[in-house]
Amino acid sequence: MKVAVVGATGLVGTKILQVLAERNFPVTELIPVASEKSVGKKIVFQNKEYSIVSLQQAVDAKPAVALFSAGGGTSQEWAPKFAAVGTKVIDNSSAWRMHPDIKLVVPEVNAHAITATDFIIANPNCSTIQMVVALAPLHKAFTVKRVVVSTYQSVTGTGVKAVQQLENEEKGIQGEMAYKYPIYKNAIPQIDVFTENGYTKEEMKMVNETRKIMEDDGIAVSPTTVRIPVVGGHSESVNIQFEKPFELSQIHQLLQHAPGVTVQDDVSTQQYPMPLTAHESDAVFVGRIRRDFTQENTLNMWVVSDNLRKGAATNAVQIAEYMLANQLL
Repeated sequence: MKVAVVGATGLVGTKILQVLAERNFPVTELIPVASEKSVGKKIVFQNKEYSIVSLQQAVDAKPAVALFSAGGGTSQEWAPKFAAVGTKVIDNSSAWRMHPDIKLVVPEVNAHAITATDFIIANPNCSTIQMVVALAPLHKAFTVKRVVVSTYQSVTGTGVKAVQQLENEEKGIQGEMAYKYPIYKNAIPQIDVFTENGYTKEEMKMVNETRKIMEDDGIAVSPTTVRIPVVGGHSESVNIQFEKPFELSQIHQLLQHAPGVTVQDDVSTQQYPMPLTAHESDAVFVGRIRRDFTQENTLNMWVVSDNLRKGAATNAVQIAEYMLANQLL
C-alpha cells in the first residue's frame, strides 16, 4: 500500500510516521512530502531510506491514502488533487472540518459516518478530539445539554517555533517569538485569532466541531482555551450538564468501558491525569470525576491527552485503519 505523508518533516508529520510504524500499518511504499526546500532530503522510515518529494510528484504516484499535516492552505489546494486521482485524504488542518460535505471523524465516536464515496476526511482539532472521546459514552446514556470547558494547552500545539521559544526563555536566551508574550512562567488566554464574538478561533472550533462529531446541534459548548508552558499534552477542565440524572458509579462504569478512555481517578492515592504521564500514550485520560453540587445533573471531570498523538497523528492513522478494515481504502 502506497502511503503519502504530507508535511512529513513537521511535528505532527514526524509523529504520523512514528505512529504508522508502531501500529504496523501496512505501508509498502512511503511517499514523504514536505516543502519545496526539503525536496530531495532523506528520511528513514522502518529502517529504509526515502527521499522527500514534491506535492505534484506525490499526486502522480497515486497513493492509496494521503495523511495531510501541512496547514490549511496546502490542504485546500492539494487535497482535491489527490482525491481526483483516487487517493483517500485524511486531513489534519482546519481547512475541511466544517465543510458540509466532508466528514469530521473521531473513530471511537463516529467512524460509522465514513462511506466509500468519501475521498477527503477531516481530522478534528486536538482539544475537541480528547473532549468528545470522553463525552460520547456519557452523551449516549444521559444526553449532554451543556459543556463548559477550559483548556490548558501545550506549546507543541503551536509547533516547533513555540517549543523553541519556551526552551529559549527557560535558558534566558533571546530568540524568535511564536507568541506575542513570553510563555515561560506564563499562561496566555488566547489560542488562534479572536473572532467578532470575542471568542478565539480555537474556542469556536470546539463549539462547532463537537456538535458535528457528536451529531447533535443541541449541545451548548462554552469554551476558554489557554496556552501554558508545558511542552506536550493538553489538559481540560470539563463541566457537563446532562438532561437525565446519573449516579457517579454509572459515570465510572461507562468511562472504564469506553473505547480510547483510561480512567485515572483515585484521590486517596492522588491519582489523576497529567500531561507528564499522558506523554507518548494514545489514550484519553479522565479523572477528578465528581458531581457539581451547585447544579442538577451536572458533572465535573479533568481530561488529558497527548495532543500530537491522539490529538493529531494517532487519530488520523486510526481513521486510515478503520477505512482499511472496512474496505474503504
